[in-house]
Amino acid sequence: MTPAGPRPRAGYAERMDAIDWATAQRVGEMLAGTPAHGDIRPESIQPLAADFARRVSDYTGLELPAELPALETVDRPLWIAANLSTMRPLLEQMARRLEGGGSSARNSPLKPRQGWALGLPEAMRVASGLLLGAQVGALTGMLSQRVLGQYDLAILDPSVTPRLLLVAPNLAQAARALGVEQEQLVAWVTIHEVTHAVQFSGAPWLRGHLAGMLGKLIEGLESSVSLSHIFKLTDPKNTRDLLERLRRGELLRLGIGEERWELVERMQATMTLIEGHAEHVMDAVGADVLPSLARLRAAMTRRRTSRGLPWRVLERLLGLELKLRQYESGRRFCDAVAAAGGPEALARAFGGPEALPSTAELDAPELWLARTAA
Repeated sequence: MTPAGPRPRAGYAERMDAIDWATAQRVGEMLAGTPAHGDIRPESIQPLAADFARRVSDYTGLELPAELPALETVDRPLWIAANLSTMRPLLEQMARRLEGGGSSARNSPLKPRQGWALGLPEAMRVASGLLLGAQVGALTGMLSQRVLGQYDLAILDPSVTPRLLLVAPNLAQAARALGVEQEQLVAWVTIHEVTHAVQFSGAPWLRGHLAGMLGKLIEGLESSVSLSHIFKLTDPKNTRDLLERLRRGELLRLGIGEERWELVERMQATMTLIEGHAEHVMDAVGADVLPSLARLRAAMTRRRTSRGLPWRVLERLLGLELKLRQYESGRRFCDAVAAAGGPEALARAFGGPEALPSTAELDAPELWLARTAA
């Protein structure tokens, strides 16, 4: 696919992007590197994906999508391009909110952006876009080195067709590093991503629910993110509290305040269910089709817990450790529910927004089982 880049500019007559997306792509590619693609080809995996989707649907009780997205193998630059394209609407909205622009400024292509950027020379705004682009590119470039597969879903735009992506060079590298068969690892990761496709087709309300929570969070950024609030937290008198919250990876919480953090926690609980459910299903379905399942699970656990110091620091600062905790705590919840009530009990979690487990229920599955059994 064509890498995401900035729209052409025509002075103030055309609204500029807040982020220089061409810079984001270039910086991401520089950090990502270009390892060998390996011999992973989508045509050999696609029949497996269709079979896995049927197995996932049979196990979970969730309806198959009308058409399963074609499985694509991509390299790191293409993965970066796909994710920048998906993130673009979300990050542009967030950037404009943080600048303090009003809705009329955002919706009118004939007005300059407002907020702190009002009246600044064009060069300053270009520099701002370059800096933001470099930051976004650096993040995606680093992430592209680790991700194995992805169900690429544009949460805020249901008109965008989802994609099933396998990052071929990372899968080839991981199979060698972990000492597992490449074919088995590719199949196992495919089950995980296919499960996401079945989740969102079998629970059609789920995408809109996530989009609604995300939209409310973005709408609240303009009034919630306060520099004075952050400066207050960084006052020497509050140093101990600041360090403790940094230790817990709560940079986002520092900026948006406690009221909005409750919304973030609900989103996190939902994503923990989604990721944990996929982890549970990949083991349940994989048990029938992957002879080396136990070895794969042990190897994947080692990979997730043996990250080097730079990765651990980055994950802590950006809250990316949350993703790893989602895999584990979500899987423990789903394992416990399925053990107590079978897959049928677990399927209740996808019955509607009211059936989603809370953060407390994720840690105590028996509470969720009692609440949803009535």
